[in-house]
Amino acid sequence: MSRRPARAEQPPDTGDQTPGNQVLTLPNLISFGRLLGVPLFLYLFLVERADVAAIIVLAIGGTTDWVDGWIARRLRQVSRLGELLDPLADRLYILATLLAFTAREVVPWQFTAALLARELLLLASLAVLRRYGYGPPPVHYVGKTATFLLLAAFPVLLLATEWSAASTAMAAIGWGLAWWGLVLYWVAGGMYVVQAARLVRAARGPGAAA
Repeated sequence: MSRRPARAEQPPDTGDQTPGNQVLTLPNLISFGRLLGVPLFLYLFLVERADVAAIIVLAIGGTTDWVDGWIARRLRQVSRLGELLDPLADRLYILATLLAFTAREVVPWQFTAALLARELLLLASLAVLRRYGYGPPPVHYVGKTATFLLLAAFPVLLLATEWSAASTAMAAIGWGLAWWGLVLYWVAGGMYVVQAARLVRAARGPGAAA
């Protein structure tokens, strides 16, 4: 395998579309809106203690996770900026929600630590790839599924603390989604590490400069 510059690493699956340099596209505006939802959620949840409004913000952020990518492919507006914004918004939502939920004891710190450890593993892998001239590996469907499960679990877990009449059922559903999301999150992380190791071995091999 030949060595590639960081930006030339294979992007996420976008069909036959080549990512462009557009900035002001509908998918990118949706991603920007999702990013703005992160500080809004933190303010509502930690400062105002407006939990119902925070649930709505979380639900919107989770349900629109796939919308920007779908619209980008549908309208042929796939862009390099969008490929960066979408996973960035996902990670910020997950990390911000975890830290806020841990601060208010909605989730135990052990769960948060398990997810943060996976993020540290991925950051280390990305640093190694960057050293060899590669960019981030393409987003895998396992990772997207894990992200969807986690983003779906968070508003349900918060709802369980607010809706006493169905708290047991809501907590069971929320933790079911959360634990499956955590497992798949680590599975996806392991797949990224394996892919990074293969790229590094290829870069070190005798045919790396071919």
